[in-house]
Amino acid sequence: MAMELRELTAAEGKEIYEMAREIGAGENGFVNSLYIAGYSKFLKLLPVLRDYSAGIGLAPGQVPQTLYFLYAEGRPVGYGKLRHWLTDSLLVTGGHIGYCIRPSARRLGYGTALLAGLLDKARDLGIPRVLLTCNEDNEGSRRVIENNRGHMAELDNRYCRYWIELP
Repeated sequence: MAMELRELTAAEGKEIYEMAREIGAGENGFVNSLYIAGYSKFLKLLPVLRDYSAGIGLAPGQVPQTLYFLYAEGRPVGYGKLRHWLTDSLLVTGGHIGYCIRPSARRLGYGTALLAGLLDKARDLGIPRVLLTCNEDNEGSRRVIENNRGHMAELDNRYCRYWIELP
């Protein structure tokens, strides 16, 4: 199956909006940054999120993050956020990478593929070691992280912290 990882552009189309609506506001600690009511508002949000990747317009305490979309057979099936560095807060929750697969495309290996692609992008940014966090009961995310060489460093209050070394 043909898969491709694409960085957010300021001119994404209806298919990304529809995926964001299917994902919903978020779950298991993942906040869907693209979930917004109305397509016109969505279109206005894209350049703002694109600027965040370059560190433009960030609120105090926020770090640059780049959004990437995983396409399978030309259809967006999920997306992830790659934070360029960590704050003290992100060391506790959030980590370097957050990702989500749309419900209609789950359990097909896309999460593992998406995370592998995001790890390549982190390596390109010069990040030597990536932190991912997830809820202890989120078996799907735990499997995806472990399939990508993630090693649980800590289980704290039902919250897992995984590190992945990037060669």
